[in-house]
Amino acid sequence: MRYLPHTPQDIDRMLKTVGIGSIDELFETIPKNLQRTTPLEIPPAKSEEEVEREFARLTGLNRAGEFLSFLGGGQYPHRAPRVVDHLLRRSEFYTAYTPYQPEVSQGTLQAIFEYQTLMCLLLEMDVTNASMYDGATACAEAALMSLRVLRKKNKVLIARSVHPEFRQVTKTYMVDQPECLVEVGYGPDGRLDRNDLKAKLDGDCACLIVGHPNYFGTLEDLPALAEIVHEAGALLVSTFTEPLAFGLIPGPGRAGADIVCGEGQSFLGDPNFGGPSLGIFSATEKNVRQMPGRLCGEATDADGRKGYVLTLSTREQHIRRDKATSNICTNQGLMALAATIFLSTLGKQGVHRLARTNLSKAAYLKKKLAALDGFSLAFDAPTFNEFVIRCDKVTPAEVLERLLKKNVVAGLALENDYPELDRHLLVCATEMHAKEDLDRLADELAAL
Repeated sequence: MRYLPHTPQDIDRMLKTVGIGSIDELFETIPKNLQRTTPLEIPPAKSEEEVEREFARLTGLNRAGEFLSFLGGGQYPHRAPRVVDHLLRRSEFYTAYTPYQPEVSQGTLQAIFEYQTLMCLLLEMDVTNASMYDGATACAEAALMSLRVLRKKNKVLIARSVHPEFRQVTKTYMVDQPECLVEVGYGPDGRLDRNDLKAKLDGDCACLIVGHPNYFGTLEDLPALAEIVHEAGALLVSTFTEPLAFGLIPGPGRAGADIVCGEGQSFLGDPNFGGPSLGIFSATEKNVRQMPGRLCGEATDADGRKGYVLTLSTREQHIRRDKATSNICTNQGLMALAATIFLSTLGKQGVHRLARTNLSKAAYLKKKLAALDGFSLAFDAPTFNEFVIRCDKVTPAEVLERLLKKNVVAGLALENDYPELDRHLLVCATEMHAKEDLDRLADELAAL
């Protein structure tokens, strides 16, 4: 919002218009003992040149750009085209409120409609809603939706290889029925353990939630899982943290997923202190009435002109508390728009090329690290742009500590979330890493 200064003459005219003699009279309703009578303890004003010099000094204190990071685990460094930020700064987008009134919200509604269309194409699903808060809440909502669709069933299976935060938020959502949430283990290849699945999959199961790619970067065999789950009369929920993978591999909808949900941060550019986030949520058309959040549809007015509206739900449903489909009654509109601009700018071929670049960078790094003495690959299933390595000679804590002194963040230790993987690191490579960066990590590890 622009800063509009007022001269003393401007202030006098405004005071006369409202019929008072001074600004102090505006605050007469505030008790005197609550009013500040001394100036704020802030530094005196500086010139533009002084301010620029101060910001330059503060920038020099920021060492983040000096670090070489291979962190993944749900937040991925990608380069967003500059046009994304440029368009998001238009005031009609970043000050827009919820588009309940279609007659004054056609621009926002059209942007939402375009977002839904792009996500359906990417995930190969029938319907996508107008975004959720983040991937974790989208996963939790998928579990609740499955229980609504299959009302006579009361158990949700969730893979242990799903992002730990997704699992924790889902557990929080189901706090009144914790016994309904059952974890399914992973096998030696990093994929879902099918024997454990078959042992826990019974007539009470509403769905199986599985990561694809999962938290270890591993790609699951979704068609096989869909067949197993559907034979048991349950739904398959496919979740993800790296949607860029679907620029290269088939969308979960083609593999038979009934609900697809996850985190869209990859389409927003570089992560900034853990965000921003975008919750993506798609489902098959037959279950659209049970979808949480909003849905934007295309319609025509009385004169046959095309327009956009919120559809299949009313504003009032969001205030029905426990009877509502979901009490998520807003959406990440600005982030959904950012993802829309990102995908539109790259186009179908551009997204495909970017995904191939990520795959090749990670494959190159994985091959180099697997050849090092003292390190080995933890899982042999296919991966996308991150993978797990085992530290055979030094602990992950030692690796991270020693490389951090050289301004290299080698990856993410898995011990806190997976005690059984206490000697394992999750390593990620994207298009942001040059070949020299990948070689440097391998060289630093080899020198330990």
